[in-house]
Amino acid sequence: MKKNGFAVIIFFIVMIVGFWACHQNQDAKSSTNRNLFRDTTHLIFTKHAKCRMDCRHINKREIIEIIVTGNVNYSKSGRGGKGDETYALEGYSYEHQHLRVVVAPESDGLVVITCIDLDKEWPCNCY
Repeated sequence: MKKNGFAVIIFFIVMIVGFWACHQNQDAKSSTNRNLFRDTTHLIFTKHAKCRMDCRHINKREIIEIIVTGNVNYSKSGRGGKGDETYALEGYSYEHQHLRVVVAPESDGLVVITCIDLDKEWPCNCY
C-alpha cells in the first residue's frame, strides 16, 4: 500500500507541475499578444499618418519613442474603422511635443494610423 500511496503522490506532483508550466506558457503568450502594439520592428505608415507627421513636424524617431514609452489612453483606444484593435499612445517626445500616436497591430507589422500634437493646433490639409 505504501508504494501505491507514493505513486499517487508522485502522480499529483507531476500533474501540478504540468498544470503550472502550461499556465505560465499561456501567460507569456498573452503578455506577448498584449504588447504587439509596442513592437516597432516593422512600422507601416498610412498615407494619413505621413501627412499628419509632415504637418505637425513629427518625425519617425518621435513616433517610435511614443510607441515604446507612451501611456495607453484607453478612452481613445478601441475598435478602428476596419474593425481592428487600435491603441492610442500618449507621451512627450525628446523634442518636448505632447503627442498621441494611434496604432493597430496587423499580421505584417504595426500600422501607424495617425499622430496628434496635443498642445498645438497645426494647419493641415490631410484627407
